[in-house]
Amino acid sequence: MLADTELARVEDLCQRARTYLEPEQISELRRAYDFGAEAHAGQLRKSGEPYISHPLEVTFILVDMHMDHETLIAALLHDVIEDTAISKARISKEFGKEVAAIVDGLSKLTQIEFESHAEAQARNFQRMLMAMAADLRVILVKLADRLHNMRTLSALAPAKRRRIARETLEIYAPIAQRLGINTIRLELEELGFAALFPLRHRVIKKEISRIRGNRKEIVDKIRDHIKRHLRQERLPAQVVGREKHLYSIYTKMREKHLGFADVHDVYAFRVIVDTVDTCYRTLGVLHSLYKPVPGHFKDYIAIPKANGYQSLHTVLFGPYGVPLEVQIRTAEMDQVAEVGIAAHWLYKTGESAAKSAQKRAREWLRGILEMQKQAGNSQEFLENVKIDLFPDEVYVFTPKGEILTLPRGATAVDFAFAIHTDLGNNCVACRINRRLAPLRTALETGQTVEIVTAPGARPNPSWLNFVVTGKARATVRHFLKNLQQDEAVALGKRMLERELSGFDLSLEKLAPHRVETVLANLKLENMERLFTEIGLGNRLAPLVARALVQDQPELDLSAKRRRRNEATESPAPLLIRGTEDMVVSFPKCCYPIPGDSIIGFMTAGRGIVVHQPTCPNVAEYRSAPDKWVDVQWAPNIERDFSVELMVDVINRRGVLATIAAAIADANGNIEEVELSERNARNSSIRLVIAVHDRKHLADVIRRTRRVKTVVRIVRRKT
Repeated sequence: MLADTELARVEDLCQRARTYLEPEQISELRRAYDFGAEAHAGQLRKSGEPYISHPLEVTFILVDMHMDHETLIAALLHDVIEDTAISKARISKEFGKEVAAIVDGLSKLTQIEFESHAEAQARNFQRMLMAMAADLRVILVKLADRLHNMRTLSALAPAKRRRIARETLEIYAPIAQRLGINTIRLELEELGFAALFPLRHRVIKKEISRIRGNRKEIVDKIRDHIKRHLRQERLPAQVVGREKHLYSIYTKMREKHLGFADVHDVYAFRVIVDTVDTCYRTLGVLHSLYKPVPGHFKDYIAIPKANGYQSLHTVLFGPYGVPLEVQIRTAEMDQVAEVGIAAHWLYKTGESAAKSAQKRAREWLRGILEMQKQAGNSQEFLENVKIDLFPDEVYVFTPKGEILTLPRGATAVDFAFAIHTDLGNNCVACRINRRLAPLRTALETGQTVEIVTAPGARPNPSWLNFVVTGKARATVRHFLKNLQQDEAVALGKRMLERELSGFDLSLEKLAPHRVETVLANLKLENMERLFTEIGLGNRLAPLVARALVQDQPELDLSAKRRRRNEATESPAPLLIRGTEDMVVSFPKCCYPIPGDSIIGFMTAGRGIVVHQPTCPNVAEYRSAPDKWVDVQWAPNIERDFSVELMVDVINRRGVLATIAAAIADANGNIEEVELSERNARNSSIRLVIAVHDRKHLADVIRRTRRVKTVVRIVRRKT
């Protein structure tokens, strides 16, 4: 009986496919079903149904989207590589290379052991997106697969249901939205919401059912009113009234902290017309019929969304005191809005909107591929992709007038990286509408953004505090990791050379077999990795040096040790050049600057932390003398260093501006300022300023002291 039901479903599938496929393609589809049914023979789903029922239902979803026969065959076979003994080569031989590539792109990495489910999820997702970059049909089959799994979620254990539902809401529904596949996205959201938050889903659904009767009557009246006025203006149109979906009501309540009563009375209508010109004429009719709500009109026809979506959006003051959401679009725009990139296969003639959705999807994928190259691992890549799936967007212009789409909250740095990685790496400032603005400024729709670059500029770690696009975040992280690696290697090599000099040795003079033995004992691949470990403070240079000189030919180790203990034979101090940004740090407890006496302390993961000897925090490190590093400033350091000043002043109007001017005259730069009133007559100002060295600091203090309202100025060291 069950087999008869399956065969009837197969016949139904072929019947639907006959409406747009050739007879020989239908035969291939039937053969693919028989092949899949034989491969999955004896396998059952958690619900107890034959396993082949799942691929069959996935194919039904894709048939309704009018996908090509290769996609349908791949859908019928999408689990055979993963769950049966059938190989990719066999599928390629039977059904062609394209089908085999799609199926292989959908197969999970089951033969690899992962440390956690999160890592497995991330690696499999990464693999799927790489396959999707080669063929967009991979993601269409995956979304259909996920949709049917969500429809049959009740057969699984509660914990697994929640995990799959969360993954669907966080990853697959946003991807469907990013690709413009609205029909699948809405159902994924509704099913995911019901599975992840069943109680909230029931409460909202019950409230909607309670007020639905009265609401339907109002929707019908408004729809008829709109249709009547459009007919009077001889504008042929299809008007559809709809309810807001439960998940969209829930997200609106959560994001805007609203009660249900503040959301459910928003009525939504879609007006479908024949041409773009009619869209704008229809908008005029509706604005004369009902007053528009200011600030709620969006023209996605002139400026399409990133996924190719086009429509006019407006909100009107409707009858009965309720707002009306109205979308106006052509029939083709409506089709693209429903199936997104799948419209490319639906419209074989390649109309502009369908081609636009394809082009934008491929542009997004190019950005995803760039992120993948720069991500440290699969989980970081997955997080960057999640960041990039923001539904809200802003539209800004390049100086040449080209439109760029970015997530809401994106900054000038995000804009720079969206145009080109090199532009982002070298940006130092920006002009928004021709006026200079900070790089962290959040962009708004309609602004023209120009990026100012400088040769030799590089990404700043602080950018990670405000960039919002996955590409910008991944690129900055990648740069900083490489920068830290390079700086750690250079510092570690210098430190090890310094220690070896105490034994009258250098790296070049070390016996190769001893180097190999030490690397093997430390479980490190090569000397570069050893230098990195030393530079980051994970290995101590003196201990590594002692290990390397053991059994060294022509070396009397005890004699060398005795000589090293003599003052004349101690290694020269390590020179701090100020260019080792990622592996040498200058803490705020004592703000050391060139010219100060300094000592260094090795800290795991951070490298050398430089203090002044009088710093109170130095006492904490007395118990670990092996981690102290003898350091001194290198000559001719060109970078600036932060230093803290306390200035007591007489309260006068403009006193802060006068002091700032004096510091600027001395070529100092104020980084932080904090004002506290001591009494009615006097105030204290805490300043953190950037100076070159002690001589420069003395000049700043001297000029500031000349200000008449300054009572006292001192450098603060603790």
